[in-house]
Amino acid sequence: MKDIKVGSNRNFGIVFSIVFLLISLYPLLKSEDIRVLSLVVSFIFLILGIFNSKILSPFNKLWFKFGLLLGKIVSPLIMMIIFFFVVTPIGILMRLFRKDVLNLKFNNKETYWIEKNGPKSKMKNQF
Repeated sequence: MKDIKVGSNRNFGIVFSIVFLLISLYPLLKSEDIRVLSLVVSFIFLILGIFNSKILSPFNKLWFKFGLLLGKIVSPLIMMIIFFFVVTPIGILMRLFRKDVLNLKFNNKETYWIEKNGPKSKMKNQF
């Protein structure tokens, strides 16, 4: 498995500054007051992010590990959902209609080779 690098503290600080700014301004949509604490946290993240502070390193690593954990949980979950809600019903329908798309059924033919008719390949207008 190849090593994955943690993002820069600058990017981390700026992104979280934007996130907390949006959280602080969200109540304006409902004609409520701005969340001052979120605005202050946003400003702190912005200042630390601009100056690329080492103070953000533990938070950046923690956020990175949280992302890896989410990746280990969400990816298999999404693949399971796709398998059980897309691939399995298609397989059941193919069995109900007795379709053998891959030609896997046993038959008494001498060979399983498929004879091709027409030209072997068309190399005209490749590009």
